[in-house]
Amino acid sequence: MATPELVKPTERASLVKTMAARFNLDPVIFLSTIRKTVMPSPNATDEQVAAFLAVASEYNLNPFTREIYAFPGKGGGIQPIVSIDGWIKIIQTHPQFDGWTFSSHIDERGQLVAVTCKIYRKDRSEPFEVTEYMNECVRNTEPWKQMPSRMLRHKAAKEGGRYAFGFAGITDEDEAIAAIVNERTVASFPV
Repeated sequence: MATPELVKPTERASLVKTMAARFNLDPVIFLSTIRKTVMPSPNATDEQVAAFLAVASEYNLNPFTREIYAFPGKGGGIQPIVSIDGWIKIIQTHPQFDGWTFSSHIDERGQLVAVTCKIYRKDRSEPFEVTEYMNECVRNTEPWKQMPSRMLRHKAAKEGGRYAFGFAGITDEDEAIAAIVNERTVASFPV
């Protein structure tokens, strides 16, 4: 009776090695570069860097072109932030993406009040439709002051992508800042 050959388990490359290879970098240089250019603090833990890289890898986002970047999170952690370029990439490269449209909602004074994003999927008969309202989204920042229509369109695109494709574990900078501010506000209330 023939003895079956033992099959050696396949050795999986580490996340750092896999991502370093994607950028044609030595893993040690890749990790050092990520720590020095992408992390918000030189004191980022190995676990924080690993969690950030796992999210970047999951969504195939490039931290060097700021499709994703690390933002100081609640409690001293790191929050992965996806830029609008990253959101556009993950939405448009989703295998079921079949187009999108945007429409602006203007009030009687000619002011933009909302933007609606419709995202079409190849496997659905109806589009996913999300409307984002200026009064809920606007922030007191230079981009919002200079380009409010564009910023609101970005919000509608991001939220449309979330609804249409179920993207999880990622956010934008406005939401991360709001979460930190809300945590501080809640923490300052007496119990």
